[in-house]
Amino acid sequence: MYHIPVLLNESVDGLNINPDGVYVDVTFGGGGHSRRILECLDKGHLYAFDQDEDAAANIIDDERFTFIPQNFCYMKNFLRLYYGGKVDGIIADLGVSSYQFDTPEKGFSTRFEGRLDMRMSRKSPLDAAAVVNTYDEASLADVIWRYGELKNAKILASAIVNARQYKPVETTSDLKDIVSSHLSKGSENKMLAQLFQALRIEVNREMETLEMFLSQCAEILNVGGRLVVLSYHSLEDRMVKNFMKTGNAEGKMEKDFFGNNLSPYSLVTRKPIVPDDDEIAANNRARSAKLRVAERRAL
Repeated sequence: MYHIPVLLNESVDGLNINPDGVYVDVTFGGGGHSRRILECLDKGHLYAFDQDEDAAANIIDDERFTFIPQNFCYMKNFLRLYYGGKVDGIIADLGVSSYQFDTPEKGFSTRFEGRLDMRMSRKSPLDAAAVVNTYDEASLADVIWRYGELKNAKILASAIVNARQYKPVETTSDLKDIVSSHLSKGSENKMLAQLFQALRIEVNREMETLEMFLSQCAEILNVGGRLVVLSYHSLEDRMVKNFMKTGNAEGKMEKDFFGNNLSPYSLVTRKPIVPDDDEIAANNRARSAKLRVAERRAL
């Protein structure tokens, strides 16, 4: 299977679907969320985004469905091109799909031998090999610290820079071999996952892309429309939480002259919804998932 959707029922329920409404799935992937949304629609329409060329193989043959092969950071512009109006719900399942993790040549996983690629789209000029082979030591350490939250980021960066003087770092195994002696005993797999996450986020500009996407949602949603976001690490979740609470990435609440909050959203979920033990047992990727839902309010 291309990808097992996490919290599928809870996330689609969070959209509070109007059968005649217009919805956007900005992370189409294998189409799991999109198919469930279409089951809930009558005369409504669903627009789906995905920048991964492989996702196009999963396009749904349904007149109520439109696939847009673009990064979701361009959502507003392409919705204007394909549709032109406001929508009743937006859903985003962030991070990497099971398919992407399980495809060795994409280089996302610590479990497989593969080239250090990690690009969500093959059109991107920057891959993970370029990051580890061309970034200076300070820049590389900053990436590992900011996006992997590894305390020994400077040591790992130094080890990579020293090793690449003798041989380019080209594969997942190359990288693992270089850093292996600098991983804490008993935490090797976790630290490797954090290192790979840091490189992936840098390659795909994931945090900048997420901020661009979230900054467009309030403008596109109808009053009463829902924003549903699944995140998989604390950096994503913190930004999603801030946008839903205040309407900006910093989490700074703006107020009008009378002291009323100017957030464009009201929170549907005060705390994130997380998978239960059964779902985690069936799909290990679900273990870090957090689902948040907000509703566009009138200002």
